[in-house]
Amino acid sequence: MANLTAGQAFPDFDLPADDGGRVASGQLRGRPFVAFFYPKDDTSGCTLEALDFTALAPDFAAAGVPVYGVSPDPVDKHCRFRDKHGLAVPLLADTERTLLEAAGVWVQKSMYGKTYMGVERTTVLVDGEGVVRRVWPKVKVDGHAREVLDEARKLAGAAA
Repeated sequence: MANLTAGQAFPDFDLPADDGGRVASGQLRGRPFVAFFYPKDDTSGCTLEALDFTALAPDFAAAGVPVYGVSPDPVDKHCRFRDKHGLAVPLLADTERTLLEAAGVWVQKSMYGKTYMGVERTTVLVDGEGVVRRVWPKVKVDGHAREVLDEARKLAGAAA
């Protein structure tokens, strides 16, 4: 599938979370949320991104906008990543890549002349009706979580 764009419905999903539960799109209806797709637990860029969202987690909570990290790593790896860095955002395991592929973030990448499939770092802001309101493709981590928070606050304020 092509990358998500504003105005599209966010794909339905039901994924295991690092807390032992599951998070499904249906249970999020009625409130906006953020999904940040990242390549791999415990790598430098992914760690910085997760730490930035963690630092702003109280602000996202105050705005009524939960944040979820999504990668193809399994739950046990998410748990180690969460515990090692004190992360405060739920991490969802998409080991089958169903949401990653539906969102168009599972893409061909290349490094040092080799091509491989992986996650393109992308963040999506979804409204309470399940409609994508903003997409940040090919995310550069520095300052990103703050920008997402600003947009989430605008969306939550408009919905209030």
